[in-house]
Amino acid sequence: MITKQIIIDNLKTLFYAFIIAIIIRSLLIQPFYIPSSSMEPTLLVGDRIFVTKYSYGYSKHSFPFSPPIFNNRLIFKEPKRGDVVVFKTPADNRTDYIKRLIGLPGDTIQFIDSNLYLNNTEILKSLVSKKEKIYCGNSNINVFSFEEKLPNGKIYKSVYSKDFPYQNSDIFEVPENYYFFLGDNRDCSKDSRFLSSVGYVHKDNLVGKAQFIFFSSDKLKGKIIEIWKWHKSMRLNRFFKKII
Repeated sequence: MITKQIIIDNLKTLFYAFIIAIIIRSLLIQPFYIPSSSMEPTLLVGDRIFVTKYSYGYSKHSFPFSPPIFNNRLIFKEPKRGDVVVFKTPADNRTDYIKRLIGLPGDTIQFIDSNLYLNNTEILKSLVSKKEKIYCGNSNINVFSFEEKLPNGKIYKSVYSKDFPYQNSDIFEVPENYYFFLGDNRDCSKDSRFLSSVGYVHKDNLVGKAQFIFFSSDKLKGKIIEIWKWHKSMRLNRFFKKII
């Protein structure tokens, strides 16, 4: 028989579970879904990742709905060049973006003939493949694949379009307390190069550091609810893959 006390106890349990979930999500770790191809080949559409919230300290954006409980960042830890970071886009302070950190405060960034320059020095770039296809939205485009090496030794893979490369840019000067981000899919990414929509990202807008992929599926080969297609849609080789 279901008594009033049993109902109250169950409601208490649900309430405590909810509070614990909020604490874990706000202070420790939060899952995110990758909806776009801007970080390919590092992150694919359909990847689900875990982001650590404590990596750079805490701001109002560490909490659900970004409540204005404090203005500055608490227990701030400087992010490292090359980190893959989730942040709130400065355009609305609500939308989550995920990109790679390239420029620190005081840095200058520029593209010359599709080559990335950091503080007037060209970033080392070695060709991996001339024959690679990658998604840009719903289209499959031909790209050159490279390994880039940042001054701190961080190595990662980036791709550049064969047909419509982003060749030259003005000089971007990163202000104090701000950061400059790029997508690894260089010619299919809205990032800090687009000053009116993303631009430089303030340290208070940092949400956390992307650590690893815990689940991945290709929605073009089947939806998650279509269990009979899992053998085609699940990317098992990406499960629990560390994000570099």
